[in-house]
Amino acid sequence: MRDDYLRQAQDIITDPDILVNVVSRRAKQLKSGYKPLIESLERLSAEDMALREVIEGKISYELFEETPEPAK
Repeated sequence: MRDDYLRQAQDIITDPDILVNVVSRRAKQLKSGYKPLIESLERLSAEDMALREVIEGKISYELFEETPEPAK
């Protein structure tokens, strides 16, 4: 994983745990055949491609907040 991409992506998604989850999930998608959302002139690993997608604003995340079940 390229350090420069990692630092730039950390400026976008500041929570390291969330960044790891977003990048790993997207890297798995790319490895399973999903098309990249960006074009690159260099050959990048799936993880670096996912970081670039975060940097360029092509992917984001949304936190899921669990709501408690209503009392019966």
